[in-house]
Amino acid sequence: MAVVTQDRKLLEPLTTVVSFGLRLLIGLLLISGVLAAFNGSASLWGSADSCVTADWITSSSGIIDSAFAASGGAHVNAIPQYCTENPDAAQQLLAALSHLPSLVVLIGTLTLLHRLLTAAARDGVHTTQSAARLQTLGWWLLAGCLIAKAVEALAQAALLATMTDQVTFSAETTMQLLSPPYTMALTALGVLTFARITKAGAVMREDLEGVV
Repeated sequence: MAVVTQDRKLLEPLTTVVSFGLRLLIGLLLISGVLAAFNGSASLWGSADSCVTADWITSSSGIIDSAFAASGGAHVNAIPQYCTENPDAAQQLLAALSHLPSLVVLIGTLTLLHRLLTAAARDGVHTTQSAARLQTLGWWLLAGCLIAKAVEALAQAALLATMTDQVTFSAETTMQLLSPPYTMALTALGVLTFARITKAGAVMREDLEGVV
């Protein structure tokens, strides 16, 4: 009992922060859904416009340099951002797919982390159950961030192709819009490594308790 109490103290303040953050996010989503139902716009999550920035397409001219007061031999690059103020149903779906996957990964991550911390505070940190939950969290982070970024890039490429004839929906365009989640992937690998360490420690602890 004393060990569990000590483990509960070690998990603070992360347990409280994650619990509050999860409840806050769910509350904001509910409010956003109500606003969308009455106003047709989820204003809490940004503009209703559907925009895609083609940051690999740049241009520069004397007019642009003058407009932005470039001096000393410097020049200003213009990067086009394609937007539609009145998107049709297909464009609205593509715009949603450009952002929702990351939100789903965030909600899932907070949910799994909340379950992990709650169970660890109740049963103890150094258990095989905690190691299993930590492993689940790691795989969710790794698979989730990779799939989310791929889906978002595909959706943005498809959306961009509906707004300009200069760009076509292709693998090349998708790769240009893809932002590899290096930090998230490395974090996920770190979580999986700590899950293995925690599992090994839990097994050793159980063996020692059996000997005693």
